[in-house]
Amino acid sequence: MLLLLLGIIVLHVVVLVLLFVSTIVSQWIVGNGHSTDLWQNCSTSSSGNVQHCSLSSVNEWLQSVQATMILSVIFSVLSLFLFFCQLFTLTKGGRFYITGIFQILAGLCVMSAAAIYTVRHPEWHSNSEYSYGFAYILAWVAFPLALLSGVIYVILRKRE
Repeated sequence: MLLLLLGIIVLHVVVLVLLFVSTIVSQWIVGNGHSTDLWQNCSTSSSGNVQHCSLSSVNEWLQSVQATMILSVIFSVLSLFLFFCQLFTLTKGGRFYITGIFQILAGLCVMSAAAIYTVRHPEWHSNSEYSYGFAYILAWVAFPLALLSGVIYVILRKRE
């Protein structure tokens, strides 16, 4: 049982790290000496040094992506906190429903953010020299892992 709990906690921390990295790092779109994330657009020199950064556009869809990514991080942090609270207060045989629901909400938020970004990408950067960066890919990887973690929490029963 202890090994199972450790595995669940490790999975949750991995999801949390993926969410933090994909929200913060400036690599959602890369190419042609530029990198773009949810917060700013940066141009780099040939040696890889950042030369100039400007704020991202203020489009409503980009603000919704920013909000849902932040919500996914908040839901995941809350879920981890609730898991530890329920671990010590839940009665024997009880399920971690609240923890699971918050983790599933985190997964749905990151999926919504990545989907909105995917749909709006062609009209925002129509240049074919740009491609999706690793932070965008990490957001899509965090989605199924967060859902899996949430389902595991819902199924999990507390034992002595």
